[in-house]
Amino acid sequence: MATIKFYGNLQGTSANVDGSLIDQSVSGIGFFGGAFGLSVPVDSYQNTTFITNADGTSQAQKLSNTQWASSSGVKHDTGNEIDNEAMPNYYAPLNIRFEHTEAVSVKNCQLRIFDRNDITKHASGVTTEVYEIRHPNDIEGVSTALNYRSAGGHGWVEFEHVDGLDNVVTPMSLTDSPGMSGLNGNDSDQSGNTLTGFPDATFEAAGHQSLQHDWYIALSASPQSIGSKTDFGLYFTLEYL
Repeated sequence: MATIKFYGNLQGTSANVDGSLIDQSVSGIGFFGGAFGLSVPVDSYQNTTFITNADGTSQAQKLSNTQWASSSGVKHDTGNEIDNEAMPNYYAPLNIRFEHTEAVSVKNCQLRIFDRNDITKHASGVTTEVYEIRHPNDIEGVSTALNYRSAGGHGWVEFEHVDGLDNVVTPMSLTDSPGMSGLNGNDSDQSGNTLTGFPDATFEAAGHQSLQHDWYIALSASPQSIGSKTDFGLYFTLEYL
């Protein structure tokens, strides 16, 4: 049996600590200003991130916050700007986890930000920036980021509704077969020692099979107009074999 679950990475915890389960039927992730319930100014990005109820009115756990700072830079928990590739996995507010009763590889892993009604349409009134973190080492730094990752470099992928266009969502590709805790790399990760100290690390790239595969996702959101943005969701699909 296959399952996909979403976990919020709690603020200040390391990559080896499981986050809090997000029940998609009743809860989600909310983006706020300096504290829960405070609005994010128009054309600015959030300062705090929480697990909330479906419409963002009820506060649950505070998550790591990844605030867009530049095309390939981030402010983690509103600190100084660093390169995206310097972020350890545990900086991500979201961990997407696929599990199966048999070891499998996964491919065509795709993420969309959509309007919670039609997965082909952008969320209206909000710009969302997404980055896949591939950095199991807890120490911040560029040199220990994994080389095995989906194409696209280290820039944010932007999802944005634009008036007057058809606003069809182009899915964001995530890494094939990242492995348990994202510890599957490739030959260059092995020769570059980017997974040194992880006894469960593998270097099999897309051919890796596992009972569990984990993706770590940085998210940042900016309202295009005043008011709460609740027609706003994340959709994830993959194939396994």
